Amino acid sequence: MAQNTLTITDNRTGETYEVPVEYDTIRAMDLRQIKVQQDDFGMMSYDPAFKNTVSTKSTITYIDGAKGILRYRGYPIEQLAEQSNYLEVAYLILNGELPTQEQYDEWEYVILHHTFVHESTKQLMQAFRHDAHPMGMFISTIAAMSTFYPESRDVLDPDTRLKQIIRLVAKVPTVAAFSYRHSRGLPYVYPDNDLSYTGNFLNMLDNMRQGKYEPDPVLERALDVLFILHADHEQNCGTATMRVIGSSHSDPYSAMAGAAAALYGPLHGGANEAVLRMLLEIGDVKNVPEFMKGVKNRERLLMGFGHRVYKNYDPRAKIIKKIADEVFEVTGRSPLLDIALELERIALEDDFFVSRNLYPNVDFYSGIIYQAMRFPIAMFPVLFAIPRTIGWLSQWVEMLNDPEQKIARPRQIYLGYDERDYVPMSER
Repeated sequence: MAQNTLTITDNRTGETYEVPVEYDTIRAMDLRQIKVQQDDFGMMSYDPAFKNTVSTKSTITYIDGAKGILRYRGYPIEQLAEQSNYLEVAYLILNGELPTQEQYDEWEYVILHHTFVHESTKQLMQAFRHDAHPMGMFISTIAAMSTFYPESRDVLDPDTRLKQIIRLVAKVPTVAAFSYRHSRGLPYVYPDNDLSYTGNFLNMLDNMRQGKYEPDPVLERALDVLFILHADHEQNCGTATMRVIGSSHSDPYSAMAGAAAALYGPLHGGANEAVLRMLLEIGDVKNVPEFMKGVKNRERLLMGFGHRVYKNYDPRAKIIKKIADEVFEVTGRSPLLDIALELERIALEDDFFVSRNLYPNVDFYSGIIYQAMRFPIAMFPVLFAIPRTIGWLSQWVEMLNDPEQKIARPRQIYLGYDERDYVPMSER
């Protein structure tokens, strides 16, 4: 009869060890019993960038990269993008179940009525240089918000945690919009709580005091879908950062500022910016074959294709590709779309790219949509951070409620000098 164990034989000593297997994993601490000498520290696993290391058990997001599956709390991303809205999905991710109408109405009301930020927050943002990067402003402001809510340090109290979650989900669009207006040299626009979550965000971006702002329903819905697609994505770099900082029981504002800083990197939240710059560099469909030849010769980088997790077509990319046409009917067709479609066609037909699982990912089309909606490239990672807020906070709560989680403290393999004596400067 098969047993859920792994038998390990240490060829250095001839000793055999039996290690329990659970969910197709073994516990790293079970390796510590494997020693050559009794006073050895014990065996450890070495996994740079945590490519095959499980750090948590989670019930939030499921990904099957080989099959191109993404689900929030069991619900396929395709169904949520088509039938739901961002605030409902945010409730689902945080609470584990879709809300009833009464629950949703209460959730929507409390979020839409916490959108204003303290006036001192506005003054803080006004102190940034006129050309400050919006994401740098966003990260700094989120971190500073912890000083406005000192009670947020009581992270073990569920009611206090919920207050901070509501505040952050409600206020991040305001902080993001203020950073955008600051970079444009425009006066800040206060929230309009009569509008939807994404409609209010568009209002704070675009309103030029022309009276009651009415967002374009197509762009409002497109932004809502993009927010749904970016709400959570399992244990990525930003989420892992949120959990690591949160494991020290830091307040959620400080932890989220760290997660947003991770997202700021060009290999994470800045990826769609890299895609757009690549398309602008190619310039014309006729230049695509030569560019792809350069990619094959390892002279150029093909941005927006391939993913650490997905080894199939990113399901989010399929959804974004569909809503792109709806956006372009309002904004006009982007000339970059034809370049993108030709890149995709070649990549999906050429064995060089197919054999390497280089399928379009979520960043490939999102940048084109954001550009069509007149967002400057510098705003792209901020647009990623707004919806990811609920994912970070839900993962943070899950981590705090997990009795197995302790303060994060990875191990290392030390390869430096052995002990040596100090030499006075005069003798060196």
